[in-house]
Amino acid sequence: MNTQRYTKAAKRRQQRVRKKVQGTAERPRLSVFRSNRHIYAQLIDDTAGVTLVATNTQSKALRDQVEHAGSKKAAEVVGELLAKKALDVGIKCVRFDRGPYRYHGRVKSLADAARKAGLAF
Repeated sequence: MNTQRYTKAAKRRQQRVRKKVQGTAERPRLSVFRSNRHIYAQLIDDTAGVTLVATNTQSKALRDQVEHAGSKKAAEVVGELLAKKALDVGIKCVRFDRGPYRYHGRVKSLADAARKAGLAF
C-alpha cells in the first residue's frame, strides 16, 4: 500500500496547477486540501512564504454548524468563513489552487461559496 500523501499522478496534477498559480500579497493563492473527513482552505502569500488566512472543518467556529465535516455543505460553510476572514483582512482577489483535485464536488462548493461571499477569482 502506498503510504505517501499523493500518488504519482496526483503529484503531477498538483505540480501542473502550481506552476501556473503563484500567490502574492495583493492576490494570494487560495489553496484547498480535502481528506475523506475534512476540508481545509488557506490563503497563501508565496513571495513571503506566509499563510494569511486559514480555516477548516475542524475549527471551533465550524464544528457545531455542520453535521458531517466531509460533505458539500461543510465545504460551503468553510468557503463562506474563509471569504469573511479574507475581507476582514482586506483581501478581495485571490488565485484559486485546486491542487490535485478536480474542480468538482466539495472543491467546487467551497469555491462557489467563497465567490458568493465576496471573493473574486
